[in-house]
Amino acid sequence: MPVQHTIFGRPVTLQMPPRRFQLLFSFILFLIVYFALYGPPATSDLPSYQDAYEGAKDFVKDPHLPSLQDVPTVPNINPFAPSAHKPPVQPNSTTSSSTYRGAVEWLSDFKWRNPFSSSITLDENRAVLPPLKERPPIYTFYDVKGKQDKAVSEAENRLILAWRRAWWAQGFKPVVLSRLEAMKHPQYQQVQRLKLDSATEMEMMRWLAWGRMSGGVLANWLALPMAQYDNPMLAFLRRKEYPILSRVDTLGHGVFFGEDAAVNAAIKKAIDNPLLKNVTANKDKIEELGKKDGGVMVNLLSGDDIKVDSKANGIAYYSTTTIAKNYETVAKKLDGNTTHVEGLDLLAELINSHLQLTFQATFADGVAVVKPLAEHTTALMYEAIDIARNLTQCPTSPIPKSCPPNNAKCTPCSHDKTPKIQLLSSFQNSSTRYTIGTVPHPYTFNLLHYTRDSLDADFLRQKSRDVWIEAATNDFVGKDHSSADRVIHFKEVVASPVGFSNSLWLTAERESQHDINWVFGFNLPQKASYTNEPSSPSDKSELIIFPRPEPPAPLEGVSSPEAKWIKNEEERLQKARDAIKSKDRRMQEVVEMVEKWNLADTEAWRFARAWSGRRRVEREMWEKEEGSYAGAEKKAGPGGAGGRWSDRRR
Repeated sequence: MPVQHTIFGRPVTLQMPPRRFQLLFSFILFLIVYFALYGPPATSDLPSYQDAYEGAKDFVKDPHLPSLQDVPTVPNINPFAPSAHKPPVQPNSTTSSSTYRGAVEWLSDFKWRNPFSSSITLDENRAVLPPLKERPPIYTFYDVKGKQDKAVSEAENRLILAWRRAWWAQGFKPVVLSRLEAMKHPQYQQVQRLKLDSATEMEMMRWLAWGRMSGGVLANWLALPMAQYDNPMLAFLRRKEYPILSRVDTLGHGVFFGEDAAVNAAIKKAIDNPLLKNVTANKDKIEELGKKDGGVMVNLLSGDDIKVDSKANGIAYYSTTTIAKNYETVAKKLDGNTTHVEGLDLLAELINSHLQLTFQATFADGVAVVKPLAEHTTALMYEAIDIARNLTQCPTSPIPKSCPPNNAKCTPCSHDKTPKIQLLSSFQNSSTRYTIGTVPHPYTFNLLHYTRDSLDADFLRQKSRDVWIEAATNDFVGKDHSSADRVIHFKEVVASPVGFSNSLWLTAERESQHDINWVFGFNLPQKASYTNEPSSPSDKSELIIFPRPEPPAPLEGVSSPEAKWIKNEEERLQKARDAIKSKDRRMQEVVEMVEKWNLADTEAWRFARAWSGRRRVEREMWEKEEGSYAGAEKKAGPGGAGGRWSDRRR
């Protein structure tokens, strides 16, 4: 009787494996024994590349076959080695995005006019932008001795914020200096020992702080740029070349510019002036110098030390004399003990209104909103039309008929004849008309244009590619151009020195534009009269607010859709926004398919999105650096940074 084998009390049946497994186990056992006795083959026993070539070249008779010398060598890759390093990226070239599943990425390069960024970056998601221009610093001085009422400080900070915003929009980097910078100047102690009166000392501290920063441009915080972007004076200051210490004749001591050596030489010469050898005896004479044109520092120097530029007209200076002479309503409030804060706020509103008035004068033909293929894109244009209406509304002002100090013959805004808003089916180049466009993701545009709730490959194959970029550039470049050529022209409209100062391009998936005031340099109107006539927001207010302009008329031949169809557009727009930022794999594949089918439309969208993202990152980095100084948004109190309309489609 056979023996029954058991393991742990359980019967075990021993059975030979199939023959094929027996052979496999035998072969493996043979290899183990062989390598244990003789080891692996030595490298010297393997044929070299040259031996293989010599042995095989006689067999390669076909002239169409590649030579063995052309066969690339295959590296010996270790699968357990660490992953390759990522290539370095430019600093501050990425920002988070709440409207797309990935971050917004860009590369700054002189090859930005290439039609497709991926040929430069080798990354389909990274856009190539023109190199970021260096912003020349412009300095102002703000110092408060002792304690000051919080309301006064906040009101003054709102004025400095307006100064910072206006200069930032003109391409400068505003920096607010204080006595702390002056104290680090080598001649600070010498000035302190002079025992100057408060006004003279403040002016000396201002120059010491400027000298500490190695020169450049020094402006009073009530001296603001009020001219078009290419104004000769502003263009000269942006070049950052000031070989001679100079001032502007019509601005008194409002603006100076010069290099480090010239500024510090002027400081030393002023301190060595004979009048300062005995300040007590010459007190009256020193005070008289401060009342003369240019201020005390200018008059302590000789006429040859500071050049006077008499041709500049791009800067408005709201000096005490100018306010008293031209803006009596504001001057009375500023002079009152109990109305000083109100006067500062009225001055801020007046300056803001003059900045907007300057914008409207620069673009005398009004604002154009580009709306390609307009039949089903009404919901797409809400934000652009909202901004256009704000820009063309007459600005809120305590003195509506007033003009900026540097343009006494301006044409004040009238509610009966506000700047024109018009819709264009395609971009048209014009230096007298500001253009606002909305660039949609191709998935968004296809949903709206074809009135669909979803897209698939079968549907896309039946439709044309790059429909949006073709329609948006027809009037600008003509009809007989490829999509790649159209993208190049579009990039120049968005980012060239002339283009970005004359136009604004939004992306449809970003629902709000929180930094829009920094693009224009002034707060857009936040209130409007509820009647068709100008009115005041309250019985006690000195401000005058104006009616809001009506939305633009529809394009010729395109009727306004009914409310139910607009509702459908809004729902499809939201579906598109959700799909583009979706993390669902199937939805991502659909969106990527649409992007690859519309390469030019996708490139235009990525470029506009990256341009806007870099602009936002640049300002946020600067705001982080300057956030603890006077004029920061957080120091300006309620309403300092401006807001947006809550009833956008009123």
